[in-house]
Amino acid sequence: MKTAAPTRAAKSVRFADGKLYVELTDGREIGVPLAQFPWLARATATQRRHWHIEPRGFAIYWDDLDDGIEVEHLFN
Repeated sequence: MKTAAPTRAAKSVRFADGKLYVELTDGREIGVPLAQFPWLARATATQRRHWHIEPRGFAIYWDDLDDGIEVEHLFN
C-alpha cells in the first residue's frame, strides 16, 4: 500500500526574531513564536541548526534535542 504525501509538507527551516519559520513545499512560509515550543526556545543556536525533515516532509526533527514538530501542528 502506498502512502500519500502530506498536503502540508516542510521544505526548509529558519529562525529569526524569536520565531521558527517553516517553508512549505507549496511555496508558503509559516512563522510561529518559539515560545510555543519551550524545548526549542531553550535550545542553543547550534542545536537549532541541526534539524532534518522527516520523509515526505511531514515533520521537522532535531536529533540533538530528541524532539520534533509535525507540520500540521503549526496550523493549530
